[in-house]
Amino acid sequence: MIHSTAVVDESAQVHETCEIGPYAVIGADVTIGEGTSIGPHAVINGPTSIGAECKIFQFTSIGEDPQDLKFDGKDSRLEIGDRNKIREFVTINRGTSGGGGVTRLGNDNLLMAYVHIAHDCIIGNNTIFANSASLAGHVAVGDYAILGGFSLVHQFSRVGAHSFSGMGSVINKDVPPFLLVTGHYAEAKGINKQGLKRRGFTDEEISALHKAYVKLVRRRGKKEAHDYAELDAAAAQFPSVAEFIEFLQNGTRGQVC
Repeated sequence: MIHSTAVVDESAQVHETCEIGPYAVIGADVTIGEGTSIGPHAVINGPTSIGAECKIFQFTSIGEDPQDLKFDGKDSRLEIGDRNKIREFVTINRGTSGGGGVTRLGNDNLLMAYVHIAHDCIIGNNTIFANSASLAGHVAVGDYAILGGFSLVHQFSRVGAHSFSGMGSVINKDVPPFLLVTGHYAEAKGINKQGLKRRGFTDEEISALHKAYVKLVRRRGKKEAHDYAELDAAAAQFPSVAEFIEFLQNGTRGQVC
């Protein structure tokens, strides 16, 4: 299942069920799991591990050195989970010793063409990055987040679970979970209601999230302890509300509002 023109380093561990297309290059210290396919002219460098049943399309660059002038070649790796689809011309860089040493992509993600994932980014599961969405270094993205085409995320920002950013959004602060944001710079437009409904959130839970959003984000003023306390009952009933509050309390960059 390895094309005769592909170049595979002798130290690479490639499962016997993998497919590797013409002129692909698999470098040293690369592990590729069961059923994964690598397209023509893809380049994968290590240390990199790729899980099972991923589909990596042609002309991708996976596991390359980080674009960080401080990078010294030490303690650097990339971890990719299972069932990810990585489309043409996507670039994913390894981590840096100063940022934890690892870039990580979870399971069941879709990265469309020309997406860039920089060093030390941590991405959850079931996310969608539309064409040319890009993360600077040290960005964290929660499960089921969707980044619209040409969205840009500033380094050290967090993008919360189940959030949605519109096309061309420039995100320079944290995006709380469950929100819809858009613009340059991105502003919150409300709860991502349609996305949450598709994922099985009840009307009651979405309403509780909307009330938390109005009180803690849309008002834009400084949040006081009593603002959070007024949401204690909703947080106890709905884990999503508790997650929303915890995200706001733990941020260091401020949040999109």
